[in-house]
Amino acid sequence: MKKWGKLFRKNTGLSPYVWVVFYILPFYFIFHSSSTYEVAFGITMIVLFFISYVLSFVSNGWLVYFWTSVQIAISSAMSLIFGYIYFSLFLAFLIGHLKNRIAFFILYLVLLISTFVTVNYGFVTGNRVFFTQLPFVFLSVLAVILLPVSTYNKNKEDLLQGKLEDANKRISELVKLEERQRIARDLHDTLGQKLSLIGLKSDLAGKLIHKDPIKAKSEIKDVQQTARTALKEVRELVTQMRGTKLEDEVFRVKQILNAAQIQFILEGQPRLTNVSLIAENVVSMCLKEAVTNVVKHSKASKCTLSIKPTSNALIVKVQDDGVGIMLENEDYKGNGLQGMIERLEFVNGILDIQSENGTTIMIKVPYAHRQEEVEE
Repeated sequence: MKKWGKLFRKNTGLSPYVWVVFYILPFYFIFHSSSTYEVAFGITMIVLFFISYVLSFVSNGWLVYFWTSVQIAISSAMSLIFGYIYFSLFLAFLIGHLKNRIAFFILYLVLLISTFVTVNYGFVTGNRVFFTQLPFVFLSVLAVILLPVSTYNKNKEDLLQGKLEDANKRISELVKLEERQRIARDLHDTLGQKLSLIGLKSDLAGKLIHKDPIKAKSEIKDVQQTARTALKEVRELVTQMRGTKLEDEVFRVKQILNAAQIQFILEGQPRLTNVSLIAENVVSMCLKEAVTNVVKHSKASKCTLSIKPTSNALIVKVQDDGVGIMLENEDYKGNGLQGMIERLEFVNGILDIQSENGTTIMIKVPYAHRQEEVEE
């Protein structure tokens, strides 16, 4: 019952109990008549009106317009005979829900004309009901003018909004698909040719290693150089796809710790100048993981973030005053720490963990990735 009432209120903007008043009112007008014939006629009209009203909502095609026309006729008859014009409110709401533009304007115009004619006829003939309920008659006429247009526009807006949401979802899926295809193309262009070249030169070096060692050594050097180039291009590609500034990550870290009611202390300047984008991105991801562990596992009341540039490397420390971790237990690496180690290896960085009066995680990343010279 509550679900039905909620659905009714959503569709009409009114509580169902408001409409109940309009269900009861026509009987009040009918039983004021002294003629038994008129009472029987009025009851018949009321029953027929509500049957037509329900059929208008459940029917399709031309039947909707037929039953609506029947209701307009009944509403006009009730207004002329009993002075009851409030059926026009039902019709105003119903017509506003018509989806066909032409049918809406035609039936809206017919409702307006019939309402104005019956109201004017009641005043001209001196119908006492119209004079005693003049404010309500005026409000009903105003509702007949405004309610259909308002309801029609609202339904049209909801329909357009639904189409817009569907279109946005479709666009989002297409963007994801296009991004996947772009990444696939970039990876293919970046790695495909170089991996093929590495494979060919490796096979050639394997064949020459006994026949012509000098030539084989030259081919191996080419393989190494090609591998470095491919690694560099992959790093650049990853940086373009996903880059997070340390300064932005520090701001988010502060928000997370404040939300967890952990005091945040920042030592140093998060704006970096000498660190490559890929290294800064790796440090940012590691910082995010470290602070997540502080919030989830440390039970700390204070967390200190220290950012200290040295002559050849960036050192970032995350220290808390929590319960610490058991370093002798290898399971501690399951808390995202193994992923941090793997990320740092990508940029020749190191991760050091100390557990004394809390936990201290030190991240050290060199300013530039340096390849070791290959021996001749």
